[in-house]
Amino acid sequence: MRIVAGISRWLHLIYLGNLLWAPIFDPATDWVDWALVAVVATAFVPMYVLAWRRPDRVRWWCLVPTVVLGAFATPFNTGAAVLFVYAATFAGLAESRRVAMRWFVALTALICLFGVVSVVEMPYRLWGLLPSLIFLWVIGILQVEWSERDREGADLRIRTARIEHLATLAERERIARDLHDLLGHTLTAIVLRAQLVAADPARAQEEAAEIERTARAALGEIRDAVTGWRSASLETELEAARAALSSLGVEVTVRRDPGLVIVGSTEHELALALREAVTNVARHAHARTCHIGVEARDGELRLVVADDGVGGHAPEGNGLTGMRERIAALGGLVARTVSAGTTVTIAVPLKVAT
Repeated sequence: MRIVAGISRWLHLIYLGNLLWAPIFDPATDWVDWALVAVVATAFVPMYVLAWRRPDRVRWWCLVPTVVLGAFATPFNTGAAVLFVYAATFAGLAESRRVAMRWFVALTALICLFGVVSVVEMPYRLWGLLPSLIFLWVIGILQVEWSERDREGADLRIRTARIEHLATLAERERIARDLHDLLGHTLTAIVLRAQLVAADPARAQEEAAEIERTARAALGEIRDAVTGWRSASLETELEAARAALSSLGVEVTVRRDPGLVIVGSTEHELALALREAVTNVARHAHARTCHIGVEARDGELRLVVADDGVGGHAPEGNGLTGMRERIAALGGLVARTVSAGTTVTIAVPLKVAT
């Protein structure tokens, strides 16, 4: 899905072809017009790429410079008004609906102004400006709708994760209280029966059997109590991975951001994913080295397990499929690449994970 979205975004650059209409069909075109096309395309493409890679930088690093570039180029090549369509898309991506609509109105006013002051001859002037004037609103409003949907989805995932985390904490506290009451009662009963044995050796066999029965019953109750809430710990799994792989002669390096605090539910899923990835390294990789990293980058929490073995040529099994399903439930992705070894990257949105 991410690859398809990336290809689609690159295809959107095809609309820069509007810059070519005037130079191609205007008989008065000279090298200056072609140079303007080259300058506009060269200046805009980096801003376009930055807008999709760093949405937090869209307003001042992409939106405003795109408007300035369009205002500079449109009087001389009305096809450059397509930059205002891109600017409307950036506004819909980065701003609230109200602010985005203000940008749309301002961009519409700019296009109307250039319809009056442009040096481009008629009808080329209208051919360059009218499509951009229409698509500015169509694409801009669509982007506002998509962005609001994405933001609502992200907020919902965050709220769900917080509720789940609070519910887990409450359940742990309840079970901790139950265990305290259970162990206090049971241990007191065992102590009393042990005292009876000491006071009356003749009853030793009978009381010893009762102590064993009480202890076994307590052990079963404790197991039943903890089964429902015990969660996997990422730190524990990192240590287990280091020990397991080292015992096989694999050199293991672990790097984790020291200040990274992960929500319990997300940590549980990441720990299970780490366990599955390390199991695959141990079973199939025949690796000499393995690197495990846990870090925050580009708005994501990433868990990376990379080895230099040959296991990546094996087909994906149920374990990796289950890993993808668990991580997808958190709004994340699992990527598996094979190149001089195997690298498994688990990425979860940082807002959900911390």
